[in-house]
Amino acid sequence: MFDWSFYCIILRFENCNSGNFVTCDALRGGIGKKHCKDPCNGLDDMENSFYWVHSSSVSNTQYGVRKDKFLEVPQIVWGLNNQKISFARACLTSRMLNRTLLMPSLSASLFYKELELLQPISFDKIFQFERFNSLCNGFVRLSRYSDLSNRTVPFELQKGSGRKWTVERDLDQLKQCRENPIDEYESIRIVGKNPFLWHDHWPVKDYAKIFECLVLIDEIADEATKVVSKIREMGSNLRSKTETLQQNISSSKEHTPYVAVHMRIEKDWMIHCKKLEQRSNISQICSSKEEIMDRVAHIRGLTKPIILFLAVADSLLEDASVLSGWPDGFFPFEKKKLGVWDIYNKYPYLIKSAIDYEVCLRADIFVGNSFSTFSSLIALERTQKLIAMGGSRSCGLRWSSYAYNILGAFGGPQRWMTDMSDSSLNAISYGSNKISC
Repeated sequence: MFDWSFYCIILRFENCNSGNFVTCDALRGGIGKKHCKDPCNGLDDMENSFYWVHSSSVSNTQYGVRKDKFLEVPQIVWGLNNQKISFARACLTSRMLNRTLLMPSLSASLFYKELELLQPISFDKIFQFERFNSLCNGFVRLSRYSDLSNRTVPFELQKGSGRKWTVERDLDQLKQCRENPIDEYESIRIVGKNPFLWHDHWPVKDYAKIFECLVLIDEIADEATKVVSKIREMGSNLRSKTETLQQNISSSKEHTPYVAVHMRIEKDWMIHCKKLEQRSNISQICSSKEEIMDRVAHIRGLTKPIILFLAVADSLLEDASVLSGWPDGFFPFEKKKLGVWDIYNKYPYLIKSAIDYEVCLRADIFVGNSFSTFSSLIALERTQKLIAMGGSRSCGLRWSSYAYNILGAFGGPQRWMTDMSDSSLNAISYGSNKISC
């Protein structure tokens, strides 16, 4: 017997006999009306639904992402987390077009203007390729350039720019790429600006799904584990000394928690954030070292001695002042003081940043700046972990995150949980002082 429930899923998006898009009115008046309760329920605007299957490639999709149609994007640049957002946006663009994304190049070095100095690095030198496809199976798909048949030259899609290139125009351009003759091309190559600067058409939860699929290769994850182990070892030693003085040695080998603080106080950041405060008329963006220390010290429930891992720019590693001035009972460590600089120093910028990110992600408490992409993506991932534990309605005690640039309760930093219902990633990409805790 024919499975009408499955057919209705396909019918909602496409006329399976002809491969042409049809209107909801036509579906309601035809075969769908007889067998489906309402094949177009909630889909009156067919053009705004991106989940569709093209009949010409059914044999290559198994009703999933097409494996014979591809999307190429420019080299992904800038900071680690800008690159992660760019990659996710490229993935979601390929999902909208029902195409497989050809594995893009990331950038190992950090240059914002001197593009000729960028050092490309393959995606699979940072993240696990097969693991990504396994975790994102049915949602998006990544492929290697060797999978191209090269039967046709790519269709080059020039991304618009400037104020006149609106979100609506960008969306219309992408819709045109879902139709023939453009869709007939084996590969669509997007040229122009960095994907981070593309218009955003997707909700936070879709980006979050992509981020969940990004798993560091074992080599980098193992390096992060070494750093975390060193932090906990330092903490355990400090606690042992304290407990010995208190004649209570029994708990000295227990799991030692640590607080990770992403300190944005380097000169270029302070210049940027001051200008941003002036342009946006928002005062809660910049934080001095003294303000960060004071607010971290007022986090409720911390048990001394408190081990701090300071994730700071390499330019600050020679500045001893980042380690001084902390209240009694707080013991700050950065890479050099921790004795793990040799782990970081053998890698380019991107991998150093990935190790820092992982160390902050695994922390018992994370404190960052809500206008930093690095901090914002960590808060997002920790929010996902909290939700997975059943804490979707409150900030919870585990995986807690704070934004030191916003004053919270008791003089401490504001509790921070990402709004997973947000309709775009704008608050994470560019920062916000409206955080949901």
